[in-house]
Amino acid sequence: MKLPTFSDVESAHQKIKSHIHRTPVLTNHQVDERAGGRIFFKCENFQKVGAFKFRGACNAVFSLPDEQAANGVATHSSGNHAQAIALAAKIKGIPAHIVMPENAPEVKKKAVKGYGADITFSESTQEGRESTLAEVVKRTGATFIHPYNDARIIAGQGTATIELLDAYPDLDIILTPVGGGGLLSGTAIAAHGISKKVNVIGCEPEIANDAWRSFRSGKLQPVERIDTVADGLRTSLGELSFACITQYVDDIVTVSEEQIIEAMRFIWERMNIIIEASCAVPVAALFHDKVNAKNKNVAVIITGGNVDLDHLPWN
Repeated sequence: MKLPTFSDVESAHQKIKSHIHRTPVLTNHQVDERAGGRIFFKCENFQKVGAFKFRGACNAVFSLPDEQAANGVATHSSGNHAQAIALAAKIKGIPAHIVMPENAPEVKKKAVKGYGADITFSESTQEGRESTLAEVVKRTGATFIHPYNDARIIAGQGTATIELLDAYPDLDIILTPVGGGGLLSGTAIAAHGISKKVNVIGCEPEIANDAWRSFRSGKLQPVERIDTVADGLRTSLGELSFACITQYVDDIVTVSEEQIIEAMRFIWERMNIIIEASCAVPVAALFHDKVNAKNKNVAVIITGGNVDLDHLPWN
């Protein structure tokens, strides 16, 4: 298994930079006071499709040879990866075949359809999604693009850190949420390639702590509970992302559900930006001393802002 390298992230950056937004970095005095350091938010909630996922999807789709791309791309997802693949395929002018569980939120079904993708609905189980995807790939000849266990996806996600360290080279710590591990892997590879002093730390819900357990045991552990409010972090690490994390990541910490919800609301109220529960996880880690930010420059990658406004976690 060949791990993606920093040169892969650099290549991805060159390949996708004309198609993505260079997202802003925001700061807030109240956040700094509460965390005890200088906090920088890399706002991927302002990325196309409202999430960092577009970086990896764009790199994966635009890396395909034309002959292979002609048959289109396929994936299974109920969320941001589905939208990201659909839009990247639309830009490249190829078909996108998305398998979505029947219980996916209506707002996400509409978004994927709006990008011109062909949607096939499946049972909501992992087995149902994967078997339906296999049928779609067999029927269409489309190329399957995994949401995180793919070197092209990981390299693409790392491009946010190239932008971040270009603008703020004196960072001490970068925090990201960790679900499947694609973003954390790409972030750590990019940070390691640019700066030898910056530490990269993954942040995870206590009740969905497979990455924390895997990191400490040295063996890949499955996720045991998925009833976290951080719906983007309910997946287990992939073999490729786990290998990257083992090599490049400095630590993984966990926070409670109550801490996630409170941090999410704090950012909504004090910074007036919409963030998903998943990217409130590293904010909660800062606010509850899971990461020592005292007198340090700390960046948080705000992974997305696609929130169901009818079902906010504090209601």
